[in-house]
Amino acid sequence: MRRPAPVSPPVALTVAGSDSGGGAGIQADVKTMEAHGVFGTSVLTAVTAQNTRGVASSYTLPTSEIEAQFDAVLDDFTLGAVKTGMLATREVIETVTDRLDGVDAPLVVDPVMVATSGDRLLSADAESAYEELVAAATLVTPNTDEAAVLSGVDVTDRESAGEAAERLVEMGAKAALVKGGHLDGARVVDTLVVSDRLRAGRAPRDDDAPDAPGTPDAPTGLATHRFDHPRVDTDATHGSGCALSSAIAARLARGESLVEAVDGGTDFLHRAVRYGLDVGEGPGAVHHLVELRERAARQETVEAVASVVEEFVARDVSLLVPEVGMNVVGATPYAESPDETAAVEGRITRTFSGVHPNRGVRLGASSHVARFLLAAREVDPSRRFAVNCRFADDVEAALSALDGPVAEFDRAAEPDDSATEEGNTMQWGARRAFESTEGTPVAVVDRGAVGKERIVKLLAADADTLVERTLTLLDAVEAER
Repeated sequence: MRRPAPVSPPVALTVAGSDSGGGAGIQADVKTMEAHGVFGTSVLTAVTAQNTRGVASSYTLPTSEIEAQFDAVLDDFTLGAVKTGMLATREVIETVTDRLDGVDAPLVVDPVMVATSGDRLLSADAESAYEELVAAATLVTPNTDEAAVLSGVDVTDRESAGEAAERLVEMGAKAALVKGGHLDGARVVDTLVVSDRLRAGRAPRDDDAPDAPGTPDAPTGLATHRFDHPRVDTDATHGSGCALSSAIAARLARGESLVEAVDGGTDFLHRAVRYGLDVGEGPGAVHHLVELRERAARQETVEAVASVVEEFVARDVSLLVPEVGMNVVGATPYAESPDETAAVEGRITRTFSGVHPNRGVRLGASSHVARFLLAAREVDPSRRFAVNCRFADDVEAALSALDGPVAEFDRAAEPDDSATEEGNTMQWGARRAFESTEGTPVAVVDRGAVGKERIVKLLAADADTLVERTLTLLDAVEAER
């Protein structure tokens, strides 16, 4: 018989409705909490019949059943954080407010009033009942429509979002995050206002200062932070509000400060929306486990890049190695930064006996090729692997042997404000190359500049295809000699 080895994760509670479609509500909350390493408990307030297309019906549980669930959870668990979602009626809001009064844990209030699909989830006479719950909140997380209802401020831009957040803090909340997803613009800006009352009774932390995560301002008596992310062109945002508030609650339960939790939560949601789940007949849902899946894919990606390197060494790809050295880069399916790509540390170089990787494969080992690959993934997220090769007349002639379009970019056409950093050049060049051809190019030519070697980068969706394309190019170059 084996000896048990239990673990003791922090515990969080979600008080919300059920989504039979699994993308929002209690289901989204528990998935998100567990993905953040937090044990999720629940108090169910309502049952909805809904899916990715909308809400068909909703049934609010009797308050006696809601209270019984509270009794069961509070009698057995020490809570690190609580979040509320769909509360549906005045009676439920008042019951929940009363039962949370004695709970010594951060409270995140997501004032769910309307579903992403546009269906109303809160009765009109219950809106004013939120005032007492908002006053008890550590953080309240309304979207712009909900913020307008609660604060009386019509939210149309980042300035009015700040005004609404300040008004919510004046109502008693220790902090307010007005989400910017419903505002127009190429970027989503979420506005967090934190009251000095949140920091009372303890020494100031680094993240209370103006240089905390996000872009901070400093109204009198308040600390304001803005979190800026590029907008994702998708309608698959079902469950986004639930996932964000649950992520923040989970991070608070883990001991993060409020600003740290909001910073990490908004980053998480951006990735969860970009790599949304294509399920159901509607637009789909956010990916609650996206960060967990990304971490799980890292070792597999490292091994895939290592296998490509082994093939290149075995075949001797010396004829394709540029003066700066060759690198093979692989991105996890959810990669957003070079740290989430695998590459050869120190690159692959020519030797008297062939080619040899300077060191092993690790995450974050490439900047130049990794940034190019990430930029290519902005246009076609299925591209996960890339390699940089020598470019000269013989290689240019051999490119016709590849099984797809070849694109190129001219550094002379790069805007001055982009050319200040090599990483920016790679991003600009990838965008320009993709714009110049129909479909995803299999190779992108960079004709270089003064001090910049001419290079061609090959792209592929998987490691085997990258090897095949590289060796096809090598065969064609050898045939020209």
